[in-house]
Amino acid sequence: MSGPLAIGTNAPDFDAVTTQGPIRFHDWLGDSWGVLFSHPKDFTPVCTTELGAVAKLKDEFEKRNVKVLGLSVDPVDRHAAWSKDIAETQGAEPNFPMIGDPDLSVSKLYGMLPADAGETCEGRTAADNATVRNVYVIGPDKKVKLLLSYPMTAGRNFQEILRVIDSLQLTAKHRVATPADWTQGDEVIIVTAVSDDEAKTLYPNGWRAEKPYLRYVPQPKA
Repeated sequence: MSGPLAIGTNAPDFDAVTTQGPIRFHDWLGDSWGVLFSHPKDFTPVCTTELGAVAKLKDEFEKRNVKVLGLSVDPVDRHAAWSKDIAETQGAEPNFPMIGDPDLSVSKLYGMLPADAGETCEGRTAADNATVRNVYVIGPDKKVKLLLSYPMTAGRNFQEILRVIDSLQLTAKHRVATPADWTQGDEVIIVTAVSDDEAKTLYPNGWRAEKPYLRYVPQPKA
């Protein structure tokens, strides 16, 4: 492990076996955005609820051109058995590929486990793999746009992840930023790299300035 990934770094490419067949990550992602979210062990309670929650959001991810990829440090045959429990308890079965990472290679490649963690999931508990609880949002340029790390006891908020993806996709196209608690349709902020003179061209209807560096405008249309 060379250290955790950071925003703006390249998301490492890898080959993996998944519940939907083998993939090469960058090729599989193509021109889409991606969400890679990881799990320390199959048949764990919080992760069971998370996988069901993501399955129910399939349409929301698809309309944003986002491909979802799960990872757990157990083999794919155990993922298949776990999926039955998820369908039974959460009302939705995982409808996205789940990486089997029994040799811990992807977990180590992404800095979630140290290089000396060994080469097998056998004998390792969820607590041993507690750091395999990350969410990565990856852009079509294959760079990391967002990195979140969660403890095993706190289920992830996927509505927040969708909200941040909305912000990332908006700000990738327009020279704006989104303020605290922003949601679709709210005002946005003109980035400080845009001068007032340039802003007059970009926003001929003007803006609302609370400070010279804090200039609000309506959200640009798609």
